[in-house]
Amino acid sequence: MTEEKTDSKKCGGKKKIMFAYGFIQLSSSFVSAIALAAIAFGFCSIKKESKVFNNCVTEIVENGSTNAEAVRYCNGGN
Repeated sequence: MTEEKTDSKKCGGKKKIMFAYGFIQLSSSFVSAIALAAIAFGFCSIKKESKVFNNCVTEIVENGSTNAEAVRYCNGGN
């Protein structure tokens, strides 16, 4: 009977370790999901910025400038 009690005490430490491992695993997955969402929103803003840039270049080219001049102007050059 005393052997059964000592076995159950040894198992208690393993349960805590396994619970901590599961919690850490779950929290790291949550952090990864948030990071991926942030990256996805970053790509949306890049897409909008590229549309604006392309519109700027086409507008300058329609006014009679070359492509190189239009790109330099839209990048902030003179």
